[in-house]
Amino acid sequence: MGSTACFIIVSRNDIPIYEAELGSALKKEESAHQHQFILHAALDVVQDLAWTTSALFLKAVDRFNDLVVSVYVTAGHTRLMLLHDSRNDDGIRSFFQEVHELYIKILLNPLYLPGSRITSSHFNTKVRALARKYL
Repeated sequence: MGSTACFIIVSRNDIPIYEAELGSALKKEESAHQHQFILHAALDVVQDLAWTTSALFLKAVDRFNDLVVSVYVTAGHTRLMLLHDSRNDDGIRSFFQEVHELYIKILLNPLYLPGSRITSSHFNTKVRALARKYL
């Protein structure tokens, strides 16, 4: 895994419903805020790109210094966004596809209200395992 990776799922209403720092680098409060800022700043670019292509995986949509924002947009316009410093498009695509499958399972849960925060520890554990596997 690259030394830096931050993953968020953003609902169609631009509300973050899941966030995870996945990298092996030391976690500092200010770097976590910087990662969130970079990801949220890329939302405008993602919105413009999502309407011009039918692809779900948008690859690298934005850059900040040595960090890259890769995005996967679901059919319901939920955005899966990954901030990373590695160049592994195939692994990132596989990560997004498997997390999308996990997200669909969350949506099928009758106790989950779509658009609300994902607090499942099982979901969190699976996402982190997928990050170790693919990133």
